[in-house]
Amino acid sequence: MINLRPARVADVAGIFEVRLAVTENALTLPELTEMGITPEAITAMIAEAPCAWVAEDTGGAEAVDQGKPGQIVGFSMIDIAEGALFAAFLRPSHEGCGIGTGLVALAEAELFRHHETIWLETGATTRAAGFYRRLGWQQVEYLDGGDIRLKKSRR
Repeated sequence: MINLRPARVADVAGIFEVRLAVTENALTLPELTEMGITPEAITAMIAEAPCAWVAEDTGGAEAVDQGKPGQIVGFSMIDIAEGALFAAFLRPSHEGCGIGTGLVALAEAELFRHHETIWLETGATTRAAGFYRRLGWQQVEYLDGGDIRLKKSRR
């Protein structure tokens, strides 16, 4: 059973496990650290404002009844001030089940509470680019390094 919910500080380790498990746009922990994406930075962001959501695989009703902790299998994260979808990642084992769509929808809803138009950047030739386009994101700009900027407006 998958539960989508706001991220808590206790989820940061699971968020990093997911980020390090992806096969597309894969980065190592040292590379993330060099970019300023550290457990401490993510912890501070989550503590400051509603900016991240997780998909938690609870293992089914029996595991929930026994109080067993779930496994974080995906997450989305936003930069509220910038109006940007900062990240959306899933463990490869959980792709294609609609979890990513749900996580992005939660992020979009919060961004649209603050902005009329929101944006993200991703690789032009990635599966992610196609995924976002299917969700109604429109390409607005080619960027250096093979990336593109996409935007979406509130309906």
